[in-house]
Amino acid sequence: MKLKPLHSLLCLSSSLLWSAHAISALPDTGQTQCYDTNGSAITCPSAGQSTYGQDAQYSNHTMSYTNNNDGTISDNVTGLMWQQTPDTNGDGSINSSDKLSYSGAQSYCDSLTLGHYDDWWLPDIQQLYSLMNFTGQDVSSYTGTDTSGLLPFIDTSYFAFGYGDTAAGERLIDAQYASNTRYVSTTMQGDETLFGVNFADGRIKGYPISLRGEDKTFYVACARGDSSYGQHQFTDNGDSSVTDSSTALMWAQNDSGSGMDWEQALAWVVTQNAADYLGYNDWRLPNIKELQSLLDYTRSPSTTDSATINALFNSTAITNEGGASDYAFYWSNTTHISSGPVPGANAAYMSFGRALGYMNGSWLDVHGAGAQRSDPKTGDASNYPTGHGPQGDAIRIQNYVRLVRTTSDNSTFFDTSSSTLHLPAVSVSGIGVYSVTMTLSGTDTRYNPGYVFDLSADIIATSSTASATFDTQTGLLSIPSLDVSGTTYNVEMTWLTDASSTQFAVSGLGQ
Repeated sequence: MKLKPLHSLLCLSSSLLWSAHAISALPDTGQTQCYDTNGSAITCPSAGQSTYGQDAQYSNHTMSYTNNNDGTISDNVTGLMWQQTPDTNGDGSINSSDKLSYSGAQSYCDSLTLGHYDDWWLPDIQQLYSLMNFTGQDVSSYTGTDTSGLLPFIDTSYFAFGYGDTAAGERLIDAQYASNTRYVSTTMQGDETLFGVNFADGRIKGYPISLRGEDKTFYVACARGDSSYGQHQFTDNGDSSVTDSSTALMWAQNDSGSGMDWEQALAWVVTQNAADYLGYNDWRLPNIKELQSLLDYTRSPSTTDSATINALFNSTAITNEGGASDYAFYWSNTTHISSGPVPGANAAYMSFGRALGYMNGSWLDVHGAGAQRSDPKTGDASNYPTGHGPQGDAIRIQNYVRLVRTTSDNSTFFDTSSSTLHLPAVSVSGIGVYSVTMTLSGTDTRYNPGYVFDLSADIIATSSTASATFDTQTGLLSIPSLDVSGTTYNVEMTWLTDASSTQFAVSGLGQ
């Protein structure tokens, strides 16, 4: 076990309880291939080389699923359980007849009984977005009809998936999934809108709830389990940084203040690290899931006169293509892969202002503040005077940057590759104390079946070699005889049974 002191230990007594909070470990994007600015796959660059710092060069909380063989899939990172297939009518095919209206999707999930569970819900946009896998390929430019060689933005080794139903007159990209997150403003010509995820083209967009007087319909993936996923806890550190304790990410409170292309954005991060910005030299361009975690969908330029981001952050105001005051698009380090001949020419961005498009001769908020789309990594935006794509998506290329760094990984999880249990940095009366790792050394069958973790390695001070036992019946993890600065403590942590099996709340500390 390794103990890392975070602050001085203060006056602990046997009556003190350790506080803990829910962890929202963000699943990785899954991207493992690097690309240059022209879109070609390349060997990932080394430090000092152009485009260093891409998504594929970082990995954290690799996506991991378990097939429960009952029509459900468990996400081992988020603690959510998912309906395996959007085949809502159960006929064995995924097509337009499975799609439901927004109200129909809510009712369907509320009444669903699956895998012996009846507590399903229609997921919010961050929960749904956690399933996005950026090894997928955008099919927007695909003109064929054979989908067998296409790769959607969801892990089809676990989840069933269907593209748009072309036999019913749909486009191949019509694979939008509904979330329960409504846009607080409106899109198009004042349309009430929900945010959805499209696993065919790899985007979040706002979709009108009704079109031309009829309900728009969506694929549905119901969720249950750890409903705390996506609930963030931001703290203003008072030094122009903001920490999200739920994800262990520290963010720059201010953005770059001006736009730049994708290669320049990656280079700007290197410059900030060389200058020890805010005292740190390990900043990076966030991946697209990290960037999406900053969105506050209760805010928008039209309703709160702000960017769609937590109020602790400062966002540079811009004048948009339509001449209105607005907020910027922000680059991620994630390439938005295309199924076309040039796969990696675009990178994903998050829109913290209106997601404009040019339609019917004017610029409209077509997809909502909080949309995720993509821009060419390089080029001249003036070459796209009326945007791009069926809704004329605004092309800017000169997008803004917000820096991120990882603090300490304060999520509790069991690493199966190293058989190591990682415990969070918890606090006593609000003061951080220790972060602990323990290695699995066997099982205990003397009392109740449980796992035994070895505490004998690299302890800063210990009275004896000891083992920690996790009682699988009571959900109690007991860590005996920790000698801290000459005082022995016994720690108990209780498994959060309504969440992932790798999450614990510290329930007791005694001498």
